[in-house]
Amino acid sequence: MNDQHDHGALGDAEYAEFMELAAEEGFDVDDVEGAIAEAGHGPLPVLAVVGRPNVGKSTLVNRIIGRREAVVEDKPGVTRDRVTYEAEWAGRRFKVVDTGGWEQDVLGIDAAVAAQAEYAIETADAVVFVVDAKVGATDSDEAVVKLLRRAGKPVVLCANKVDGQSGESDAASLWSLGLGQPHPVSSLHGRGTGDMLDAVLEALPEAPEQSFGGAPVGGPRRIALIGRPNVGKSSLLNKVAKEDRVVVNELAGTTRDPVDELIELGGVTWKFVDTAGIRKKVHLQQGADYYASLRTAAAVEKAEVAVILIDTTETISVQDQRIITMAVEAGRAIVIAYNKWDELDEERRYYLEREIETEMQQVAWAPRVNVSAKTGRHMEKLVPAIETALAGWETRVPTGRLNAFLGEVVAAHPHPIRGGKQPRILFGTQAGSKPPRFVLFASGFLEHGYRRFIERRLREEFGFEGTPIHISVRVREKRGAQYKKK
Repeated sequence: MNDQHDHGALGDAEYAEFMELAAEEGFDVDDVEGAIAEAGHGPLPVLAVVGRPNVGKSTLVNRIIGRREAVVEDKPGVTRDRVTYEAEWAGRRFKVVDTGGWEQDVLGIDAAVAAQAEYAIETADAVVFVVDAKVGATDSDEAVVKLLRRAGKPVVLCANKVDGQSGESDAASLWSLGLGQPHPVSSLHGRGTGDMLDAVLEALPEAPEQSFGGAPVGGPRRIALIGRPNVGKSSLLNKVAKEDRVVVNELAGTTRDPVDELIELGGVTWKFVDTAGIRKKVHLQQGADYYASLRTAAAVEKAEVAVILIDTTETISVQDQRIITMAVEAGRAIVIAYNKWDELDEERRYYLEREIETEMQQVAWAPRVNVSAKTGRHMEKLVPAIETALAGWETRVPTGRLNAFLGEVVAAHPHPIRGGKQPRILFGTQAGSKPPRFVLFASGFLEHGYRRFIERRLREEFGFEGTPIHISVRVREKRGAQYKKK
């Protein structure tokens, strides 16, 4: 449906009515269209940046995303909370997976490069392979080339550290890798990155192939079981699988033959994206946290629902929080499963409930299930929780109903007066779902606290259980003037 693509989630009639309203309120039509298109985008295509240690991957990622966010240090093994960033080039948006954060494990450079490249390549729609042009192609580089060939993903070859004309011939020698034209770049100074990004846009699909529920009709919904190491992910998967005759589907043609389990639960077949027992033989010491977060990011990118496992016998940790944030930022439906519930005594249960109140506030809207992966306790509650979260994730509120609701909320709870002015929400629309994305048009800047209040009221009114909600606000400076984005 074309109108879906052009108008976010709005149908033709709804869109025409909405644009009329926007014009009446003094908003520029093109800008309103842009706001809806931006908020209404589906899942973004994913670009992985791979290469051996110290070739400048993180510096290149910073250059691509246009800010210094990826950690850049000379010391290998730097651990980071995030591995996925959003970027934009020539009006197109995409995600970047940075594999520069962990460089070497006990098995040596080759195994480390291969392991992180495998994860990144598996989740990506296209790959930027970074080679140090000054050093030339090494054995490690050749190993990555083999991985790339096997994966069959489009590759853009980046010959980094070409700071001037003299380095161009070094770059040209990389034709020998057989990956096509090497793009000479200095990620440090920005030289040549524009041409390379043009090539990236050609390699990336307009939208990812895997278009979630809109993929093959009737295909199994995809669930990622995530959580910090040793939280019981494998036990849970095994318990679920054994009780319900697992069908193992080994996907050929991927770099590490991931095993996604097709499991029947509650009369429905689900695809569990396995993040649990991958590469057990690689005993990682340095960079283990980073490795886990890269693996989690890969699983979340492939899934529609993230089931986040929390070990109730231990205090809710910073790492648990990071994993939750990763799933929320990725915009996935979320279920929280509190594991080892049967092992709790009264005292621990009391303190756990206090922890949940304080530490889990950011996902208070997510369905909660208390389970035991070991004994199978309450496993039957997992499916209704997943179905609830998916329903919230796919919910769409018609524009007329949304505006009637916004009118009531604004009348009952106006925005506080600031500097003699009282900003008002004029109207809004839901530009997309999976997760629900709203654009609100306002007469002035809306404070963060008021936006949170609006989100809370949206949830009370329309449900949205188990899904993050994205709200963007467009501000009209004064009637008839250009709006500005906040």
